[in-house]
Amino acid sequence: MIKKNITVNLKEGLIARPVAMFVQVASQFESRIYIETPSMKINAKSIMGMMTLGMQEGKELTVTVDGADEAFAIEKIESFLTAGV
Repeated sequence: MIKKNITVNLKEGLIARPVAMFVQVASQFESRIYIETPSMKINAKSIMGMMTLGMQEGKELTVTVDGADEAFAIEKIESFLTAGV
């Protein structure tokens, strides 16, 4: 299991279009991926769950990845949240 704090660096924050793109990235992996804030824990593969975050640029998230492809998954998740790639 990998747990990492990541600061959102998307000018749009995590709103509809970026959330859909993020869920597509997360869904590529077999690992279980969760996004945590101080008040909630959400399955990163759930578009409805991710929409409830309402995260803006500069906010910090805790990402937890657990599974066979966790190292590659955390790398891609961090890349998306920090650079939109």
